[in-house]
Amino acid sequence: MTVCNDLRYVEEKLAWMRSDHIWPNGRRYLWTDAFGVVLLVSLHAESGRRRYLDEAEWLVAEVDRVLGRTRGIRIGEAPDRDGQYFHYLAMWLYALGVLGREIPDYKHKGVDLAKQIHDAFVIPRRGVVWKMNEDLSSPYPGYGFGALDAFDGYISYRLLDETALSREISEMRLLIEHAAPQLAITQDLGIGMMLWMTQFFPEESWAVTQRARCLAILDNMWVDEGYFCREPGHHNVKFAFTNYGVSIGLQAANAMPDRVGRLHAFFETYHSGDEYDREAITHVMACSSHFPGHLIKGYS
Repeated sequence: MTVCNDLRYVEEKLAWMRSDHIWPNGRRYLWTDAFGVVLLVSLHAESGRRRYLDEAEWLVAEVDRVLGRTRGIRIGEAPDRDGQYFHYLAMWLYALGVLGREIPDYKHKGVDLAKQIHDAFVIPRRGVVWKMNEDLSSPYPGYGFGALDAFDGYISYRLLDETALSREISEMRLLIEHAAPQLAITQDLGIGMMLWMTQFFPEESWAVTQRARCLAILDNMWVDEGYFCREPGHHNVKFAFTNYGVSIGLQAANAMPDRVGRLHAFFETYHSGDEYDREAITHVMACSSHFPGHLIKGYS
């Protein structure tokens, strides 16, 4: 398996983000912070430096302080990042599970959070609501079921505690068994995250189907300039952070290593000219792509 391990890149990027108050000392955003917790725990594992683990604990406390609600966690700190996304929460559960490998209390914290949110988001045998109102009282206006959310929950729940979350896992399993045969993901980040998920239980039929299908679709999204376009046929539409998500998925699936290297090179000098040039999500995802660490099954 070919997995990136560019620690110098990550340390330099983290130093720049801190000095410019981008991350972790910027505005909270649950998706970015989930990847950030995994990154920090991975840096601790790689370097043995306790400060990375301490920073991961500090970050979890900050997310709780700023975004935590009576039930669940808000999407982000900015005014337009209200409500709760299930797939963000699932990624946060994964991060708590990774931190829980070092400090077991965080595993229990993850199980408690899963219990808080599951019944609000999940309608058994129908689907997982993509976005809920902030108090989890009802679906956010205009939003229905998410295509990948049941897979997100299934993976995060199983990796946290298969016994404590057995009912919740069973409900997710039924949903993914129904959805997987027909599901064809055509958005870059969705493909990347599905490929990432297929590594954990690769022998299960949904994982076999989705890995092959995602790689075939992704192959048609490659632009030889050095990136994956947003969707098939949209060759001029590209985002750095979503390409980094594709890269993580490809590394987890042990596929297209040459394209991983080429997209790293392309986005190192690419400027979108909008807010994403300085958004934390771009640069934390870049770090995670250059050093996936605990995002990859079997990393130690």
